[in-house]
Amino acid sequence: MSPRSTIHAARLVKTQVTQPSASVTSRKRKILPRKEIPLGDRVQRLFTSLCAQIDGSHFTNAIKTCDKVLRLVPDDKDAKQTKLFLLLQTERYGDALALLQHSKESSAFELAYSLYRLQRLDEAAHLIDGIKQRQDQNRGALHLEAQLNYRQGNCQVAFGLYNQLLDSSDPSSEEYSDILTNLRASQRHLDFINADYLRALDGLSSDVTGSLEHMPPPAPPASSHSTSLGVVASTNKTEDTVREPAPVRKVRARRVPKGIVPGVSPPPDPERWLKKSERSTFQQARGKKKGGGGATQGVVESVGGSATGGHGRSGGHGRGKKRK
Repeated sequence: MSPRSTIHAARLVKTQVTQPSASVTSRKRKILPRKEIPLGDRVQRLFTSLCAQIDGSHFTNAIKTCDKVLRLVPDDKDAKQTKLFLLLQTERYGDALALLQHSKESSAFELAYSLYRLQRLDEAAHLIDGIKQRQDQNRGALHLEAQLNYRQGNCQVAFGLYNQLLDSSDPSSEEYSDILTNLRASQRHLDFINADYLRALDGLSSDVTGSLEHMPPPAPPASSHSTSLGVVASTNKTEDTVREPAPVRKVRARRVPKGIVPGVSPPPDPERWLKKSERSTFQQARGKKKGGGGATQGVVESVGGSATGGHGRSGGHGRGKKRK
């Protein structure tokens, strides 16, 4: 081959290596930048998944979905109301109270209910008084007011409110049974205060009742009480330490023999490493006797002084008969 043809072939190979093929360039051209989804479509998708989560009672994930919606649209009323409902449903009353306090349009009833569940009864009662002055008072506010009065000891007011709710409820509904239960509890409390307590006092002697009326209030506990509490706490702590079971070591699977299930199969014999004659379950054969067996070799002196051989008997005969 001439030098010119060699140079020409080398140039062709170089151009084929440096220039990309048509298939590679077509693949690169097909990769396009990802289109951004509009905000309305994203919010719609989140609300769709939110409805499915609420229908499936996945309230924790539904709260996270509400947070995603509020990050995109901070002033969405539906997302805020749904999150408030979910927080009350999952008994996260502190988070519900924080959500209500930071929102501009807060619901007074939900705020009072959250305060009531957080044992802030005076603040809840103040909000209930404000709700009563409005025209749009609902049954939930009446329920909450009755429960607040019962919790604060105003059983007579709670009894009247429960009677009012019972008269306007359907006897076949679940609300009717709940109101009836609370009404009976209020009635029993009133009976104890008005009759049972006085009967118990009348049953006591005059000396006891007189001493009860003139006795000073009980004194606060002494310092020895704290020491006794410390002793009790220490004894309880020692009892707890004694009662704690020992940690169970988990057996590795590769060390377990084939066909053995840990905790199910019987344990191995602890005497398996001893000789059979040294085991507790060993029994000696009936035919054998302990001690030396058979005739002894050598000369044995008899009682009369005569010596006899070990192989023979007194008759001088040869071997004796074998014992059967």
